[in-house]
Amino acid sequence: MNEEIIFTTSEVTENEKNMRLDKFLSAQLPDLSRSRLQKLISEGFVECEEIVIADNSHKVKVGCSYQVIVPPAEEAEPKPQDIALNIVYEDDDVIVVNKTAGMTVHPAAGAYDGTLVNALLFHCRDNLSGIGGVKRPGIVHRIDKETSGLLVVAKNDEAHRFLSEQFAEHSIERTYIAVVYGVPNPLTGRIEAPIGRSKFDRKKMAIVERGGKNAVTNYKTVKTFKTAVSVVQCNLETGRTHQIRVHLSSRGNALVGDKVYVKNKKSELSLSGYLKNYINNFSRQALHAKTLGFIHPRKKEFMQFDSELPSDMAELIAELEKNI
Repeated sequence: MNEEIIFTTSEVTENEKNMRLDKFLSAQLPDLSRSRLQKLISEGFVECEEIVIADNSHKVKVGCSYQVIVPPAEEAEPKPQDIALNIVYEDDDVIVVNKTAGMTVHPAAGAYDGTLVNALLFHCRDNLSGIGGVKRPGIVHRIDKETSGLLVVAKNDEAHRFLSEQFAEHSIERTYIAVVYGVPNPLTGRIEAPIGRSKFDRKKMAIVERGGKNAVTNYKTVKTFKTAVSVVQCNLETGRTHQIRVHLSSRGNALVGDKVYVKNKKSELSLSGYLKNYINNFSRQALHAKTLGFIHPRKKEFMQFDSELPSDMAELIAELEKNI
């Protein structure tokens, strides 16, 4: 969106009388999210008969129509960077990326460049219509920096809203593959435990009794290697920060390579020599977002994507199969 656009609503009907302005506009202009419209109202971009209406709770009147002025999208603060991306799928609404381990999704303190957002700004260029009035890719969900795998990103406001609703309703399908210490007991199960910030370490998440958000992980053990290490498939019903890492470590099955939640598992490995050293020094948490399924915001069709394990995890499992 490189120039100002003006939308004019239809006249308010008797059935719409006294409806809140933001609610009325949301029904009239479905391509703009309600939060976006509320911001436009509060910033003075909505008029009725040349009078600015800057109150979201303003009651609309029968026979009135409203003009909504959508200013040009502002340039995003993150700068475009020419960084290679593994694009699995792309159209005018969404882009599905197979993120490499080591790449942060969004700029933040300590990682202002080299992120997925920087790469997408360069890749998409003028194909972003503005999320919330800013030219930027719509990050709907995140995976940790050291986790590899699939993410879907919105390219416009409507796609962002539609995908966000699916995540809020927990209807997105997500399957992860993890390599963990020990053997889960039982081999297949459901972990339902609220996750919040740890009261002992603010940099960590933890299962908490109060103040946490509901979190549900369904898992099944795919392979076991004696009593040392297992490959586990996890399906998420919710998407909390560090959810798989926290849930599995709470059962005594911390992820191989996890430097935050691994506790003392390294010293407990019933192995010796090369293989024990190889596992204990794996360079990142062994977690990969393997499959992703969602309803496309425009086509309204279910789409599912699958990605192969990255080479480091594939080699880890191959070494386990070869030596245990």
